[in-house]
Amino acid sequence: MKSEKIRIGIVGLGHRGRHVFRLASEHGFSDMKNDFVEPVAACDIRPENWNEIRWGLQKPMKEIFPDTVFYSDYDKMLDEAGLDAVIVETGADNHALFCKKALDKNIHVLSDIPPVASLVEADFLWNAHLKSKAVFATGANVNEQKFVCTLRDIVDHGFIGKPFCMDAEYIHSVFPGTDENKYMWESGAEWRKLLSPIRYCTHSLGPLLSILDEDLTKVSCFGTGHHAAAEEYQTGMCKKDDMQCAQFQTASGVVIRVMRNGRTRAKIGHHSFRIFGTEGYIEIIGERGSLGTTMRWNSTKFRPAEELIVQPFPNGHGGADYNLVTNFLQTLHTGEAKHITLKDGLRMTLPGIYAEESANRGGEVMKISYPWYSDWKVCFD
Repeated sequence: MKSEKIRIGIVGLGHRGRHVFRLASEHGFSDMKNDFVEPVAACDIRPENWNEIRWGLQKPMKEIFPDTVFYSDYDKMLDEAGLDAVIVETGADNHALFCKKALDKNIHVLSDIPPVASLVEADFLWNAHLKSKAVFATGANVNEQKFVCTLRDIVDHGFIGKPFCMDAEYIHSVFPGTDENKYMWESGAEWRKLLSPIRYCTHSLGPLLSILDEDLTKVSCFGTGHHAAAEEYQTGMCKKDDMQCAQFQTASGVVIRVMRNGRTRAKIGHHSFRIFGTEGYIEIIGERGSLGTTMRWNSTKFRPAEELIVQPFPNGHGGADYNLVTNFLQTLHTGEAKHITLKDGLRMTLPGIYAEESANRGGEVMKISYPWYSDWKVCFD
């Protein structure tokens, strides 16, 4: 970029939005000045998220960023703030329109995952991206975790051959009545209450698709119904499945199986994976907290067996948030693409939308399409 500073704004000041905005605002690289990012604007429909102390902070955002202008109107912020880039951190079911409005004004976008919530949104966001001069970066933070970087290195070196069968689970413990649940579920984030579990499969599919050179083209999905004794279920406020399981397939026959939860009393690791390759096998066992991630693998080409404890990078989600922000800002600064693209984001998002429809149809096998396919359309067959 020609400017010495990248003028950034944010929309969505929930816990994650505040965290990512602070990461971006405090950023600096060894070959750049520490003040090359200028946090100029922030937007939220709830002014109290800017003016008052919120979860995890010792003082309100307005005191942390005294020179940043707060807006409650997103369109006004885009028109007045002179932004080079905007970070979209609204709810997980409400990203696409915010992204499109920025792209239409050639403002660079870093959007949290998933970028879209429907086929219609995928269509208009993809077209807006093609027409825009701006960069679109997908905030798929799990793809930037250290254990995923290690996984890619192992696969890239050919130690397990070609992956042909994989499975993954993202089990986010949600215990009714706990402090964690009050933050994660019962206050604020309505999407956590209402979003079908398999729709949020990006954290599982993203890392696996990053080692595949083809898209998922078929899916069948089933749900369990609801069994957890949660208040929302008892009062009829929420009827989504406790768990959903989907089986995906690529055109060449690679199979990926994914399990996702809505409610569970299982206090277990977030992310677990198994990758079966033609020359070996990898098992990844996610752990809660900072204990690291266990990777066990064997290879006919290297050694009989290996176990690694991969310690996370520092700074949020095992360093993934820092890496996402770094790659986005370096792309803007140098012009060299280091970010996760919109196409990458749609490859890991759209299969979950088709999987939800499959579950609604009792597990019907459905064909998956994408905006860059000749047979793409914005409705299900």
